[in-house]
Amino acid sequence: MNKIDFTPLYRSTVGYDRLGSLFDTALRSDQASPGYPPYNIEVVDEDHYLISLAIAGFNQDELDIQVENSVLTVKGQKTESNEGKRFLHQGIATRSFERKFNLADYVKVTDADLVNGLLMVKLVREIPEAMKPKSIQINQSKPAIENGESGRKAA
Repeated sequence: MNKIDFTPLYRSTVGYDRLGSLFDTALRSDQASPGYPPYNIEVVDEDHYLISLAIAGFNQDELDIQVENSVLTVKGQKTESNEGKRFLHQGIATRSFERKFNLADYVKVTDADLVNGLLMVKLVREIPEAMKPKSIQINQSKPAIENGESGRKAA
C-alpha cells in the first residue's frame, strides 16, 4: 500500500491536520471492504445528499445507522440463517456488513428510508448563520465642508 506523505502540507498550513488522517482512513477502508454492499452517493442539490445502499434481503430490524465524530456508520446483521434451506444457486449476498462514510463539517443525517431493497440515507449541509458570508453595508458620510465646517477654527 502506498502511503501519502502530507508533511509538506503540514509545514505550510494550520488546521488541516485532520485531512491527512481522513485520506489515510479512506485508503485503508477501501481495501478492507471489497465493495459489499454496493452504494451510490448522490448530490441532490447544493446542500442535500443521498447515500443509497443496495441491501437486498435485509429488513429494518437488521440494520443500524449511527453518526459519531463526523463518521456515518451503517451496519447490517442478518438474524435468520440459511440452515435447513437447499439452494441450487445462492447469488444474493446476505452477509453482515459495516460501511463507514466520513462526513464534512456541518453535514447531518436527516432521514433514512428502506424501500425495495435500497437503504436511502438523506443528508444535509447546514452551515451556521455565523459561518455564512455577510454583506456589510457601507455608510456614506458627508464631507466636513457640507456640514458647515470649513476645517479652520473661527477666531
